Amino acid sequence: MSKIEKALNRARDGRGNLQVVPVATAGGAPSPGTAIVADSGAHPETIPRMAKNEVRLLSAADLAQRGIIQPQHSEDSAVQVFRDLRTKIIQQSHGKNAVILVTSVSKRCGSSFIAQNLGAAFAFDMGKTALLIDCNLRSPSVHKLLANASAPGLTDYFENPGLDIEEIIRPVGIARYRVITAGRRREVLEEHFTSEKMKHLMDTLRRRYQERFIIMDGPPMSNIADIRILSDLADCVLVVARYARSTNTQIANCLDAISEKKRLGIIFNEEPRFPRIR
Repeated sequence: MSKIEKALNRARDGRGNLQVVPVATAGGAPSPGTAIVADSGAHPETIPRMAKNEVRLLSAADLAQRGIIQPQHSEDSAVQVFRDLRTKIIQQSHGKNAVILVTSVSKRCGSSFIAQNLGAAFAFDMGKTALLIDCNLRSPSVHKLLANASAPGLTDYFENPGLDIEEIIRPVGIARYRVITAGRRREVLEEHFTSEKMKHLMDTLRRRYQERFIIMDGPPMSNIADIRILSDLADCVLVVARYARSTNTQIANCLDAISEKKRLGIIFNEEPRFPRIR
């Protein structure tokens, strides 16, 4: 079990570890502005139609094994943190859908875990859906949520002209929650994220699902070129840091690389006090 998963278990015991703060609180950085949200277009798949296409829903034990929060544990501090974060994003997007990039100050900060559970928090809202895209091509993890980890994903879509978008979107066994894995190819090409096909993918996903919030699980900020490209595709950026491990200088450097108007906030993992969002 990873440290972040252990931290979630501690949160269930009342000793939470997640703290979300606006960027103005960390290192004296300016406050984030309102996220810019693209207009949504036609919506061919309604939530009721999506429900018909659900795979077998995961049990509570399955969710726990995958490190996913559970909606029935409404009093759990970890669940409350992710719901508060969901509310903040909805408020900033003025009720429209949005693309959220989740990145980390450095490796092993738990950003993939945060991205996966943020998607789950949106899916718990019966009026919304969530799509998680694994953009961390060098160290992917989203495929671990699927029974078929070899299913085609993002890199397959980039390199196969005949592969349709619908063929890379997969249900995970959580109602109203879909994922796109990093794909089967492990040779990483920097041109992927700057390609017209990536822009077309994001534009299509925005237009087709008015109530869908899209979370991009990005690489750590050490891959600064990728982060700048991905942040251009996102409406807001959430930075994950490790409490007492990530330095103020590291955090400040990360914030400098992100447009001020897109800075949503910073999540501190392994924070010893009770979880809260402010």
